Amino acid sequence: LNTLAGRSYNDLMQYPVFPWIIADYKSSTLDLSDAKTFRNLSLPMGAQTPKRLEQFTERYKHFDDPMDDVPTRYYYGTHYSSAMSVASYLIRMEPFTQYFIKLQGGHFDLADRMFHSIPEFWRSASESNMADIKELIPEFFYLPEFLTNTNQFDLGVKQNTESLSNVILPPWSKGCPMEFIRVNREALESDYVSAHLHEWIDLIFGYKQQGKEAEKSHNVFHPLFYEGTVDIDTIEDPVRRNAVISFIHNFGQMPKQLFKRSHRPR
Repeated sequence: LNTLAGRSYNDLMQYPVFPWIIADYKSSTLDLSDAKTFRNLSLPMGAQTPKRLEQFTERYKHFDDPMDDVPTRYYYGTHYSSAMSVASYLIRMEPFTQYFIKLQGGHFDLADRMFHSIPEFWRSASESNMADIKELIPEFFYLPEFLTNTNQFDLGVKQNTESLSNVILPPWSKGCPMEFIRVNREALESDYVSAHLHEWIDLIFGYKQQGKEAEKSHNVFHPLFYEGTVDIDTIEDPVRRNAVISFIHNFGQMPKQLFKRSHRPR
C-alpha cells in the first residue's frame, strides 16, 4: 500500500509509514490477547485519548489562520510523517545522521527533543504533545540496529543530566533491541491487529483520509498536506511560493488516496 501510494525508501519526504501498534510501554510482559495492549487503530494519533481529542476539537472549531490561502479548518498542523521525523528515528545510523544534521541546520537538535526513548515518544505522540502526532516507520518492525548508538555519536545531554546514547526501550523488551523488534512484529501480526488494521488503512490510505469521513474520524490535517490543494504554479509571489514549497518539504505529505470505500478486514 505504501508503494502504491507513492511512498518510497528513496524519499524522506514520502517515506513508508507504519502504525503505532502497542499502547503499553510500562509493563514487563505483554498480553497480546488483551485489547488494552493495543492502540486504537480506528483513530488517528491525535485522538488516542479523550482529553487530547477534546483539545484538538476545540482548535478545529475555533482556529482561524488568516495567512492560509485555503480557508479550511483542520485538527492537525503537523503531519504523522516527515523528512525530519524519519531522520530523527534513524539518527543513530548513517547516512541518516547526516540527513538529520543537514535538516537541522548543521548540528544536532537539543537533546531533550531528540529521539531517545520509545516509551517517552509514545506518550508524546499519543497524549502529551499537541505538536506531535507521529506514526512509525517500517524499521520498527525489522531493524534493531537503528536503536543502538553503534557509531558512538555525541547526541548531547538532557536537562536532567542524562546523556543520550542507545534508545531507551520499554520493560517488556528486556533491554534488548532484537526483543523489541520481535515483540513489536508479533503484535503487528496478532489476531487483534489483523481484525483492526483495515481501520488504520482507511485513515491513511482510504476513504477516511479526506472529506466528510475524515471529519467524522477527527482526521483532518492542514490543507497543504494534501495533494492538489494548492497549484504552486499559480502563486505569483515568489516568497509565498517558496514558503509553500518549504512547508510541504519540511512538514510532510499525505500518501495518495487509494480507496474510496472501507477496506475489508484481513
